[in-house]
Amino acid sequence: MAAGGIDPRLVHAWLAGRSLARGLPAPVADSGGWRVDTGGEAEWRRYVFPAVGPGLIALLDTIAQPRIFVKLCADADTLRALLPPGWSITDANRMMVTDTTPAPCPVPPGYALRSATDDGVTHATIVTPDGEEAASGHAAEHGGAFVYDRIVTHEAHRRRGLGRALMAALGAARREPSSQQVLTATDMGAALYTALGWRRYCAYTTAGRS
Repeated sequence: MAAGGIDPRLVHAWLAGRSLARGLPAPVADSGGWRVDTGGEAEWRRYVFPAVGPGLIALLDTIAQPRIFVKLCADADTLRALLPPGWSITDANRMMVTDTTPAPCPVPPGYALRSATDDGVTHATIVTPDGEEAASGHAAEHGGAFVYDRIVTHEAHRRRGLGRALMAALGAARREPSSQQVLTATDMGAALYTALGWRRYCAYTTAGRS
């Protein structure tokens, strides 16, 4: 168990599930945390650490290029205190968990749910009668974690119960009742998840070169 009661096994399982849900390479051990070579235009690589350690501190001094992000299960002040010149905090979110199985929840009138599972990844979309996407999300189960990822309700369709219906549809794909349900959330998303019975597991902060 890492500092602050954070279980590195859960963090790794979440990261592996996230990679699976996004079609990214599996995380590999690096510097006391894990590295994912995302290869995207906005993000070329990410490092994730469950706690502060010498590997994280040494790594920060070796990164000179942009589009490489370091993510730590700690608050922004903790990560900021470690950053060399030229680095800044880019996101300060949180990891959340729940032990509650989502109850079935029908989509509101006027919307339709589409859901499919392929190679262990579930994709659910809620659409309007004319086929416009109103909400969408993904989920993947890996290593004892059931990971919810990229949960989005488009602004014109918020506050209508779509998020609740979407989470229920994704949660229905969980095969192992013992798999810990986990996600990361912004402040806005956390309000929905708290109302659904989720609780904060730890802070989750991102830094990158300015």
